[in-house]
Amino acid sequence: MKALNMRFSRLAFAGALGVLVMLPAHADDPGSARDPVSRQANIGAATGLAVGALAAGPVGAIVGLGAGALIGDHYHHQQQAKQALQADLQASEQQRAQLDADLAQLHGSLAQAQARDQELDQSLQHTDEVGLDVSFRTDDDSITAQAMSPLLKLGALIASLPQAQVRVAGYADPRGSDTYNDELSLRRAENVAAVLVCAGVARERIFLEAHGKTESIAAGGDLDAYALDRHVSVRLQLAQPEQVARRD
Repeated sequence: MKALNMRFSRLAFAGALGVLVMLPAHADDPGSARDPVSRQANIGAATGLAVGALAAGPVGAIVGLGAGALIGDHYHHQQQAKQALQADLQASEQQRAQLDADLAQLHGSLAQAQARDQELDQSLQHTDEVGLDVSFRTDDDSITAQAMSPLLKLGALIASLPQAQVRVAGYADPRGSDTYNDELSLRRAENVAAVLVCAGVARERIFLEAHGKTESIAAGGDLDAYALDRHVSVRLQLAQPEQVARRD
């Protein structure tokens, strides 16, 4: 009986070696449909079979086979978990690198915006007034389409500078009575102010003036010079301006 056990043990060991040598190459692939059993489980089973057979004969071979398979499969799952963890860690590192790059780009954009703000502040500090003139047709207070776009842009600039105020002064050419031209120049100024409000400028930051024809520089009958008189002057001011009411 002892000789039979020894013979079986040698056969089991030889068989285990044969299993190890003949393990299919595709067993390394955990997703293989041809052999769903992991290579580690196969190795563990064969090793357990050999060790069990040498240690305890046929019974030991059977016990070793099962225990080796369990140990090998457990090791296989541990390896899979380790690989998944490494993959997650690598993905996290890539995400962090992308986040750092996005943050650096954001800092760059913020620095550019701050530089533009400083440049604008310096420009405003070196000039007393920034603005434009809006021209009008004869006996008309409506704003032309050509004047609308630059007026809206100036309004957006004024709205972005909370410390700034704007003076809107209306003028008229010398034709007509003083009273009529006063009212006409005021309507022109009010219409320009309404556009600035649409651009975001608070109404309390706008100071209206109506000069009528009192500051006309046109010689009598000079139609080209009259066109220069028919305008509204829009001036951005950093200092607190004195509100000038239209004259009575």
